Amino acid sequence: MKLKNKTAIITGSAQGIGRAVAERFAAEGANIAVSDINTELSSKTAEEIKLKYGVETIAVAANVAVLSDCENLIRSSLDKFSKIDILINNAGITKDNLVLRMSEAEWDAVIAVNLKGVFNCIKAVSKVMLKQREGRIINISSVVGQMGNAGQINYSASKGGVIAITKTCAKEFAARNILVNAIAPGFIRTAMTDKLTEDQKKAMSDTIPLSRLGEASDIANAALFFASEDSSYITGHVLNVNGGMYM
Repeated sequence: MKLKNKTAIITGSAQGIGRAVAERFAAEGANIAVSDINTELSSKTAEEIKLKYGVETIAVAANVAVLSDCENLIRSSLDKFSKIDILINNAGITKDNLVLRMSEAEWDAVIAVNLKGVFNCIKAVSKVMLKQREGRIINISSVVGQMGNAGQINYSASKGGVIAITKTCAKEFAARNILVNAIAPGFIRTAMTDKLTEDQKKAMSDTIPLSRLGEASDIANAALFFASEDSSYITGHVLNVNGGMYM
């Protein structure tokens, strides 16, 4: 088991990609802090993972856009597990619109969660990892943070910023053996994409060289690589998991 007795905090992990990462890590022996803004679903997910994989879990409600929530997440996880080995910054939102139509509120909301939220969680966990002299931080960016996307100026900017945060923190924390990397997913099949029509799904797939949407498990496998000793000489890297959309 690659993560036996490790502790992982995963934001936005009550469902979707975050939950897939949580389950993949639990299957490898990690104890999991499930964090999400949805309190009820967080508790349900944490309990289900505990029963299914026999690991310890905790559910902590947190809005990553609020620093005090992130500090409470770290403190609660530390109280439960005594250490924090891995932080996955996965929480994110979208509020799509064209530039001319995008409101200031739509811009601010996405930047607050997707970009400031990553800063808040890293700031909160860094004191713990610096003291431990080890840790792994994995930030979930996006292919649109690399190539842009019409109607997503806020989301694209936030995810491009996540890549810049990743590279900066990798340089700042390397001396303490804290590795910081990012994953840039392409179009991943989720509950949201399942609601699309077959024509819409085909249009998306036609933009992908591998001609299909990715699965949440593809992102979970990439996260496991960065969290394990298999990546012990890699930091500041952005791993594209996009079926060839961006190379």
